[in-house]
Amino acid sequence: MAGYQIIKWAQGPAVSARLNPPNQLIRIPDRSSFQQVATLLERERLIRSRAAFVWMGRLQSADRKIQAGEYELNPSMLPAEILARLLNGQVVLHPVLIPEGLTMVQIADIFGQQGLVDREELLRLMKDPAFIASLGIRADTLEGYLYPDTYKFPKSVRPKDVLVTMVEHLRQVYTADFHARAQELKMSQHEVLTLASVIEKESASNGEREEIAAVFHNRLKKHIPLQSDPTVIYGLPNYDGNIHKKDLLSPSPYNTYRISGLPPGPIANPGIQSIRATLYPSDSRALFFVSKNDGTHQFSSTLAEHNQAVEKYQKRPFRRAGHPRT
Repeated sequence: MAGYQIIKWAQGPAVSARLNPPNQLIRIPDRSSFQQVATLLERERLIRSRAAFVWMGRLQSADRKIQAGEYELNPSMLPAEILARLLNGQVVLHPVLIPEGLTMVQIADIFGQQGLVDREELLRLMKDPAFIASLGIRADTLEGYLYPDTYKFPKSVRPKDVLVTMVEHLRQVYTADFHARAQELKMSQHEVLTLASVIEKESASNGEREEIAAVFHNRLKKHIPLQSDPTVIYGLPNYDGNIHKKDLLSPSPYNTYRISGLPPGPIANPGIQSIRATLYPSDSRALFFVSKNDGTHQFSSTLAEHNQAVEKYQKRPFRRAGHPRT
């Protein structure tokens, strides 16, 4: 009878739910034995008895079936509930927000800052030819193929799994209709993502993406250089926050002031709106646009109109403020 009472006691929660104990984050190291897990849970006062927990685990053949990772547990949980959570691998998932328009370096920075994966290993894989080829991608890097969204990953996630997840998400949103439309435009997916990344960096206003896309499509058809500052910036090894005249003369393959056509690859990772705008631009005949300094742009069809817009929105405000243009 006494033994039965002890077992019943050991199978109860470590702390009564009426005391409203806080949740605890517990990390189960990789390759931990069941004995080690039970010892950890007892030490953290999440179970009453290590021996009773080990006995319960043996009944379920749980040894070596515990999945490593970070778990959120509560002392008011029954040991059986804790065991089920560990066996099912119900690890804590950490949200990671990847905004549109970030470069792969900036994406690696975010993951590194959150302590989910090693930043340098993530960057290495983003440039690893064998790994990129294993994803079915024909490109030098994964720039442009890492779809921006909010993801949830466990602390134990492998860098490869992070990148596979992001690339697979792109495949889901880049539908068969998009592939068909790209063929109509005589563009490969790589070219679509490249142009979409430029549009992403050029457009602060969602309502202008299709218009900006039209400008770039019109210039490509007429073999006019895109003359996009963001592409120049991407090709600079040390960008100091300002584009200088020498930068516009640099021989970089991303300098769209000097080269015709698209740069060799994406300059950032575009979202669905920029991808859609690339595939379905407006019917505008505009060839130029200039910032109005309020997040929107003035679009022009002729060089004369464009020069007037530059005078109005760029040069004149600088003169009023007493800043000489260089």
